[in-house]
Amino acid sequence: MSETLIAARDVTFGYEVERPPVLQGVTLELRRSDRTALTGRNGAGKSTLLSLMVGLLVPQSGHVEAFGKACRREEDFVAVRRRVALLFQEADDQLFCPTVLEDVAFGPLNLGRRREQARRAALAALDRVGLPDHADRVPHHLSVGEKKRVALAAVLAMEPDVLLLDEPTAGLDEEGVERIIGALNGLDAALLVVSQDAGFLARVTRKRLTLCNGLLVAA
Repeated sequence: MSETLIAARDVTFGYEVERPPVLQGVTLELRRSDRTALTGRNGAGKSTLLSLMVGLLVPQSGHVEAFGKACRREEDFVAVRRRVALLFQEADDQLFCPTVLEDVAFGPLNLGRRREQARRAALAALDRVGLPDHADRVPHHLSVGEKKRVALAAVLAMEPDVLLLDEPTAGLDEEGVERIIGALNGLDAALLVVSQDAGFLARVTRKRLTLCNGLLVAA
């Protein structure tokens, strides 16, 4: 059996004291070969779980374990985010540089790569999502679909071991969806994909889990 790369261990989390927790003791493991879909109704806690797994939120009980180490504090997650990439549901939350190339190269530069190495990685990632001629474009001038593809290129350029994707095809046309499918199916990384698009999930994942009433069940 392949090694567990990242896991949520009996994680509970809620936003409001007077309401039941969104997540009520969720355990989820991602191994090196896993390509897992995460489904559930709006508000079920799917995005919350992804945020917990990279330390953007803190569990009220339970913990996240990454690469064999329990992660409980912000400093524990600094190293995790070098190997686990999260694609946000809203691309505007991920794009903040003056040009597309700078946005996509930001991750590799932050990992300590030399500027030319980061540039090559960024250009290769843009090519994978079908936007090789967008390097000099201004991100906020792009369409919603183009922004989604640039945001994906930004996480692909980091060459993560684990990729967490929150609604990666939202706002994309058919061509954009095909580009995303091609890019993801060419990866060696473990995938956890949140999406409402059953056809897309059937083509990029092998297993499906559903969040329902704070619990995780096999679909």
